[in-house]
Amino acid sequence: MKRRLTRFAWAVVWIVGIVPAIAQAGPAERLAEAVRFRTLSHQDPAALDAEAFAGFHAFLERTYPKVHAGLTRHVIGDWSLLYVFEGREPELAPILWTAHFDVVPVIDPSAWTHPPYEGVIADGYVWGRGTLDDKAGVIGMLEAAERLLAEGFQPRRTLYLAFGHDEEIGGAAGAGATAAWLQERGVQLLFSLDEGFAIVDGALPGIDGPVALIGVAEKGYLTLELVAHAAGGHSSTPPRSTAIGRLAEAVRRLEANPMPARMDGVVGSTLDAIAPHLSLVPRLALSNRWLTGGMLESRFSEDRAMSAMIRTTTAVTMVSGGVKENVLPSEATATVNFRIAPGDTVDDVVTHVRRVIEDPEVEIRVDRGTEASPVADVESPGYRLLVSTLGELVPEAPVIPGLVVGGTDSKHYAKVADDSFRFTPFLLGAGDLSRIHGVDERISVSNFEGLLIDFYVALARAADGI
Repeated sequence: MKRRLTRFAWAVVWIVGIVPAIAQAGPAERLAEAVRFRTLSHQDPAALDAEAFAGFHAFLERTYPKVHAGLTRHVIGDWSLLYVFEGREPELAPILWTAHFDVVPVIDPSAWTHPPYEGVIADGYVWGRGTLDDKAGVIGMLEAAERLLAEGFQPRRTLYLAFGHDEEIGGAAGAGATAAWLQERGVQLLFSLDEGFAIVDGALPGIDGPVALIGVAEKGYLTLELVAHAAGGHSSTPPRSTAIGRLAEAVRRLEANPMPARMDGVVGSTLDAIAPHLSLVPRLALSNRWLTGGMLESRFSEDRAMSAMIRTTTAVTMVSGGVKENVLPSEATATVNFRIAPGDTVDDVVTHVRRVIEDPEVEIRVDRGTEASPVADVESPGYRLLVSTLGELVPEAPVIPGLVVGGTDSKHYAKVADDSFRFTPFLLGAGDLSRIHGVDERISVSNFEGLLIDFYVALARAADGI
């Protein structure tokens, strides 16, 4: 009898205590557990840790039972996930929320206040790689869906939740394959919502308090190789310029002659939205760019972040050439990375490079390139929905459209979405931006459990009105 009671007691402990422990914990604890799965993206896809990704899938299944019972789940590209929350009126254009659960490696774990993969909750924060980029998005969306299902909610429009596994290396096998899956089935989205910007405090000079930045476009990507050719030989009888010298001159010319700035398009929309919130003099300057454009361009070009907003950027990232100190190289190579602003194209950049270098002995090779994204419409129903939802939750934060200078999975969904927006609803201070891909990545518990999850719940409900 004693043994039976002991076994029964253990069974009660297991059923009542251990199995639902995750469900009884709060959202922050569930995010912390998500961080503990080392779902790292490596440049070599073969280095993917299948056990970590499979473990993460299993964690989601046991943690969000209503989502996995009420939504249809598809596994795409081996590891990416697509959930379908069927709408009451399936003939309406659906909506897509997307995030990714792969993370970048940590260079020096010892530099962190708390170990980067242990999901420590301390000092009011969840610490660890992925808390900002972008497991908070994944877990936040699933928390919202689980809450909505518990309340018996069914969206008017079908809602897709897409979670990529390889965004940090371009997203081709995840979001790219998911977009193709949607396209093959004739799905055309009203809009997609991905990571990109956030609610930032102290990020815009002249505006006190938080600002909600919504990415309405993202830059394209182009990598060129510049290959300078010259006769080789012994270093004791050099020509006036070696292959390395010729390459150095080409690099100097490129850096001295950046692509032209653009004060219209996305940048113009950003400046127009910022102007009303500034004091008189800067407001007049931004509102009268026909007169002040040259001065603004000069001022913006002095700041790295602002310069990246107004033009296609040029960055020389790798150089190689020569094999021995007394041997003239016959070839020297520089790798140059460009982030292409909307309004410029890959061909525009190549033409610019060829014109600026103006040296037939420097070969220009296109490594890989993608065009800048389409620009989302700030008058569209999707953008107005985001603005109104933010107005309910953070009325003190003006909403500003902007250009995302990095890359997101949205570039894949542009072909199946009328508009694509890039925004995650968490509040960041100026010092938090360096934590993304950096040391001590973290998110406050109140930020995650309150604002972020509440935003997705409110957004789903508000979407019934469009």
